[in-house]
Amino acid sequence: MLLLVTVIGGRIVPAFTANALRARGIAAEITTRKPVEVATIGSMALAVVVDALAPGQQAAGLVALIAALAQAVRLAGWRSLRTFDDPIVWVLHAAYAWLPLGLALKAVHLLAGAPWAAQWLHALTIGVAAMMIMAVMTRASLGHTGRPLVVARSIAVAYALLLGAALVRVFGPALLPASYLATVETAALLWIAAFAIYVAVYAPILTRERADGKPG
Repeated sequence: MLLLVTVIGGRIVPAFTANALRARGIAAEITTRKPVEVATIGSMALAVVVDALAPGQQAAGLVALIAALAQAVRLAGWRSLRTFDDPIVWVLHAAYAWLPLGLALKAVHLLAGAPWAAQWLHALTIGVAAMMIMAVMTRASLGHTGRPLVVARSIAVAYALLLGAALVRVFGPALLPASYLATVETAALLWIAAFAIYVAVYAPILTRERADGKPG
């Protein structure tokens, strides 16, 4: 899943960002460098192999560290800070940012045994997988039904709730060790609320005719 996000996300996130910036009259200035692309995708592919052969070992931590650095350098070229006023774009960056963060937490936990980084898997599942799924679903549903690529405010709230779920699940146990169950339950409620909003907003969009009158 993470390798898929790396490959596909590496194409759509900078492309959608450049389009959004140009539409607002801002110079795109999106930076992609072939050595960085090769290192990023290559290190993630290697992580798949190492995790299959030696899960939880120091070798997996070392590869995760290399992949985290490559992902961070890659993301740094996408001008994430310029997307904050456009939720349908910034959510893509927020989801992708969990890749270097989650991999870094994995590396710290496996190489140094740091207990505060023990929830790294949730950074990669809630943070990367769930947020990227939400980001692409909300965008594709608008585009494929002939609607403008502008999400409702409630969907921006859903993005924030899902981001909150990831933050609480990943860092809550370390910050509030005596309230572990409460952090898990809070994260779960935030997750449920985010996807409940998605269903409420997008069920009518996906079950009615296209807004532009075209078939489909």
